[in-house]
Amino acid sequence: MQSPALAASSRPHAPAFEWALLAVLATCWGASYTFIKIGVATIPPVTLIAARTLVAGLLLLVVLRLRGVRLPTDAATWRRFALQACLNSVLPFTLIAWAERSVDAGLATILNSTSPIFIFLLGLALGGADRPTLRRLFGVGAGLAGICLIVGFEALNGLGHSLLAQLGLVVAAVCYGCAAMFGRVFKGLDPMVPAAGSLLSGAALLLPASLLIDRPWTLSPSAGSVGAVLALAVLSTALAFTLYFRLIKTLGPMSTAAQAYLRVPIGVGIGVVFLGETLVATAWMGLACIVAGVVAMTIPVKQRAVLNEAHKV
Repeated sequence: MQSPALAASSRPHAPAFEWALLAVLATCWGASYTFIKIGVATIPPVTLIAARTLVAGLLLLVVLRLRGVRLPTDAATWRRFALQACLNSVLPFTLIAWAERSVDAGLATILNSTSPIFIFLLGLALGGADRPTLRRLFGVGAGLAGICLIVGFEALNGLGHSLLAQLGLVVAAVCYGCAAMFGRVFKGLDPMVPAAGSLLSGAALLLPASLLIDRPWTLSPSAGSVGAVLALAVLSTALAFTLYFRLIKTLGPMSTAAQAYLRVPIGVGIGVVFLGETLVATAWMGLACIVAGVVAMTIPVKQRAVLNEAHKV
């Protein structure tokens, strides 16, 4: 019997639901920068990300068992899981956590929200389906302009003070772009399967590093940091990865990566509500730019374009 997730992803007349899921994904990942900032206050980056991937992977494994779905057992699939883990969790998660020890969350957001640009460029280099139309070029430009306005020009004052950390955030964005392109190899699997498989593979790579580098048994993490790790694992990883792989199948990599533009205003909003941050006047202008960019990059002109995109992968 076909799973509900697969059934939903195969419905040809439900694009609005997929865009709603994209907004949920953006919210999960938009909140992750706040969770990471709280977590790295008392937990080293490698250990934080090892715990994040392990808890999320085990949670998804339990859910799969309850649904009666088993992970593949062939070595080839697990090699793909391991590669996806490196591109979508091990490298970018660790780089972001490391960078946020010296870079403000706002600057981390703007530098790490460039993955759609790299997907666009990768699609051109590899001869992908995403063509350099004027609409997409406008969307890229509008999205970046909106990100700068949302975060505020003041955030750019930090450029140059933590160069390696800033470069690490850009590398993380490149990893996300590569992961979005590579994620299409899992088109025949239930969306939760590659999510669980890649997270468990990532945990297998990170746990030995954590034991060797951080000696976690010597740490004394705060309650806030522990709570942040759990929120990262459940909301920003387990749930987000399940949505991510589903949307790679239904919307395609370029449209899925557009959540990078959405998660900036969402992340700023979370900071306003829960951390007491204030929005600059240009934030509203930035929000308008981002919405225009997302529409230009992701909304097909015709319904047929939606169906074609949904069946490319």
